[in-house]
Amino acid sequence: MNHSTWPALLVVDVEGNGTNPPDLVEIAALPIRDGRPDVGTAGAWLIRPARPVTPFAARVHGLTNETLASCPAWPDVAGQVRHLLGDAWICAHNAHTDYRALSAHLPGWAPAGVLDTLRLARTTWPGLPSYSLDALLETAQPDLSAVPDQRHRARYDAYATAQLLLAMAEHYPSWDQLAAAAVPPGLPGAPQPEQDPTLW
Repeated sequence: MNHSTWPALLVVDVEGNGTNPPDLVEIAALPIRDGRPDVGTAGAWLIRPARPVTPFAARVHGLTNETLASCPAWPDVAGQVRHLLGDAWICAHNAHTDYRALSAHLPGWAPAGVLDTLRLARTTWPGLPSYSLDALLETAQPDLSAVPDQRHRARYDAYATAQLLLAMAEHYPSWDQLAAAAVPPGLPGAPQPEQDPTLW
């Protein structure tokens, strides 16, 4: 895999407050450059949600209302998030969730494409009993010694997903083949179906 042919790409992870639709409480965006996560230009934000964090969500990611009480509200960080994401590709595990949450919070934002490591893993490693992030990390065994925070925090999950993406990318000779396997239908970057030829 020639990483120099990859477009601008950020691996993202968002954590919510547990409501439906969710308020964001944490975002991480980790650029991939030259086939490696670029932690030096990554962004991470803790956000005070408009509505309280539910007890269930707090148990999952550990971010409580008390923890977030002094953090900025979404309008205070939205511009920074939009600037870092730009119109680059994004990648996430079960990417529909992150893409939907970011799109709801960033009106007018349009990534060039969306890679989903869940979809990619089903093609790369068919027949696994589970395609959860934890199960795939067991399969790929990436080096997570430098990863910050812990599982279910945005920085950890983005870094782990980036390592997973890079491990699976080795199975695809070109970016186009990788994208064809990883972009869910209907999301930006999905191959367009060929038009049926007409008789005229």
